[in-house]
Amino acid sequence: MIGSTLVIAEAGVNHNGDLDLARQLVDAAADAGADCVKFQTFRADKLASASAQKAAYQQQTTDAGESQRQMLRRLELSPAAHVELIQRCADRDIAFLSTPFDHESLAFLVNDLGLDRLKLGSGELTNGPLLLAAARTGLPLILSTGMATMQEVEEAVGVLAWGWTDDDARPRRERFAQALASEAGRRLVSQRLVLLQCTTEYPAPFADVNLRAMRTLGQRFGVAVGLSDHTPGIAVAIAAVARGATVVEKHLTLDRTLPGPDHRASLEPAQLAAMVTAIRQVEAALGDGAKAPAESELGNRAIARKGIVAARPIRAGTPFSPDDLACKRPESGLSPMRIWDLVDRPARRDYAEDEAIDAAELAP
Repeated sequence: MIGSTLVIAEAGVNHNGDLDLARQLVDAAADAGADCVKFQTFRADKLASASAQKAAYQQQTTDAGESQRQMLRRLELSPAAHVELIQRCADRDIAFLSTPFDHESLAFLVNDLGLDRLKLGSGELTNGPLLLAAARTGLPLILSTGMATMQEVEEAVGVLAWGWTDDDARPRRERFAQALASEAGRRLVSQRLVLLQCTTEYPAPFADVNLRAMRTLGQRFGVAVGLSDHTPGIAVAIAAVARGATVVEKHLTLDRTLPGPDHRASLEPAQLAAMVTAIRQVEAALGDGAKAPAESELGNRAIARKGIVAARPIRAGTPFSPDDLACKRPESGLSPMRIWDLVDRPARRDYAEDEAIDAAELAP
């Protein structure tokens, strides 16, 4: 991932519980050039209580009369479906990723499916037990930070640091900050964690995105950063890459008009492809930071720049005056930066109007 943004196509629950639709989302993500396609792994009864209500945006896009748990039951992927989707990803040469929402789902992804990295959503940032379980897998982790204060992020990272450095079976909250402050904790956090700036609204208002928070998170914890983007369109995701995002996550749907909680805030395949193309262009444009002429522009330098020429005929032995000299294209002879060095020196030879002044005029 060094030097390249990890683009995650968030299929999420946009399969609507239909395995064939989930396969099509894998294909769409692969065709668009995304690096990963990410789903969600959960059991509704472990994720939400019977009394849990749906968010306002979910009520607008699904049956307002059903509970959150009822909605989630329709969106579960079975273990067998996960296996089929992993195979589909392998066939299409795109990485499979899924977000766990409970301990059993986390264990399934790690122990049964063998994932080599984890992604936790913003809603789990304060879920200390799940954070700790994720850390104790030893796997790299991408963590979204939507809805969070800096203090909450710091406590979450402390849990991870403790999980990565301490095998004590009994979590002790007072030790989290100590683990984060330790040399080993800082090193492992830097090596294993990516924090994503996120605004948990669907779609998210542009004014609430706060891309500058990526730098704040990166500086505070010494980690790579990125963006989980819920805004309409692709502009913010592209801007995030220009501001240093190493991971960009964006929801994908086959059709924004489909029923379901996240379709409306998702990109359709053509938009995702355009976003990936633009991100790769931005990566190429960022360069290495050294200020030097680009290979492609060297051929234009002589045409665009100017050289010192005679503004009028000049006789040999005549001292150059400012009125005798002009700066004109092409770049030949002396640079206009040397014009003041010529003034009052006697010309060594005759010059016709517009003839380039020789560099020899400045010889001792």
